[in-house]
Amino acid sequence: MANTAPLRITVIGTGYLGATHAAAMAELGFEVLGLDISPEKIALLERGETPMYEPGLDALLRRHVAGHPDSSGRLRFTTSYEEVGEFGDVHFICVNTPQKHGEYACDMSYVDSAVDSLAVHLNRRALVVGKSTVPVGSAQRLAARLAELAPAGEEAELAWNPEFLREGFAVKDTLHPDRIVVGVRSERAEQLLREVYATPLAEGSPFVVTDFPTAELVKTSANSFLATKISFINAMAEVCEAADGDVVKLAEAIGYDDRIGKKFLRAGIGFGGGCLPKDIRAFMARAGELGASEALTFLREVDSINMRRRAQMVELTREAVGGTLLGTRICVLGATFKPDSDDVRDSPALNVAGQLHLQGAQVTVYDPKGMDNARAIFPTLRYAPSALEAARGADVVLHLTEWREFQELDPAALGEAVAVRRVLDGRNTLDAALWRKENWQFRALGRPTA
Repeated sequence: MANTAPLRITVIGTGYLGATHAAAMAELGFEVLGLDISPEKIALLERGETPMYEPGLDALLRRHVAGHPDSSGRLRFTTSYEEVGEFGDVHFICVNTPQKHGEYACDMSYVDSAVDSLAVHLNRRALVVGKSTVPVGSAQRLAARLAELAPAGEEAELAWNPEFLREGFAVKDTLHPDRIVVGVRSERAEQLLREVYATPLAEGSPFVVTDFPTAELVKTSANSFLATKISFINAMAEVCEAADGDVVKLAEAIGYDDRIGKKFLRAGIGFGGGCLPKDIRAFMARAGELGASEALTFLREVDSINMRRRAQMVELTREAVGGTLLGTRICVLGATFKPDSDDVRDSPALNVAGQLHLQGAQVTVYDPKGMDNARAIFPTLRYAPSALEAARGADVVLHLTEWREFQELDPAALGEAVAVRRVLDGRNTLDAALWRKENWQFRALGRPTA
């Protein structure tokens, strides 16, 4: 492939990762063709809309999707692998790798299908770049499959370039990454990826070149570390509950040690979402297959502490309302697994709401962005159009997703709506003094006396 002509990029899979990556590549100046097998999703993207809420992404799409006023026209979409094979020099695989049903392992069927479907249309030199989070060892297998199926043979090369997107910051994380990791087998693959990421590299983003297995391990080990840090402070919250300590003050004190740091040390109802839980489970499963299961046994405890937080929130709610949930009215603030997202996958907030409902409580949920997705998963819960409406007649208010909107609520106004002024902070971000000033009973996880 002569590098005189500008590189043309394709992105296979236009979910959360793919839609963001495609728009960002167009922003970096490349001609981009995005592929998805869902015509409905393609139609949505062509209108400059996304199937998920991500701050800044719709605007970025409209700036580049062909056919929009003042758009660069650099971004188009298709359902044809043949068109993608003909168009692209560098093909990014951005499809989902969910947890297998009924087991810990990762489901590789979408990645395998994408590689197989693309490979047969690669008639000339091309670089296929995996971004999906996969079990270590997958890249080696996929590289062999690619060379076997592609008419271009060995000229169809594979590289692995894990993604590190944080939901709510995905556009920034793609355009200004804190590091770029590439697993490559040739100098040519490295040079092509340096060309793709020339803009962030010029801004000073570190560029880490590794072999395939190391590149695959970076994302899962990073997620395992973050999960461990969250579960560590939540384990300390359990000790604080037993010893009448204050986990927020504890976290502040240890966070000043720069070897530990403040980030991810907020105790609460734990982590969720489409990445952390499934990634640490798939990592454990893969370590077992490799004969290294003992190396990751601690992740089982990390997972266990995390799931226990949800049960603990349910128990705290039961205690708060006098020992039985039957017939109580509960307001749940938050449905998404984190703020600035509409993602409710494995959401601790929604999980707690569901458990309370199953135990006889009448649960009303409000979330700024996640209502439609929550309703699709838990249609039996009640949903309200505002925090005030959700709180109407409630015996207790649960703060379960740390949206800024909830931190800015007026406790006096909310107090007029509820039956009892009682709030449980499952995220440790509300101002206790502010709520108590308006005669609310205030209780936070890991802070029995605070």
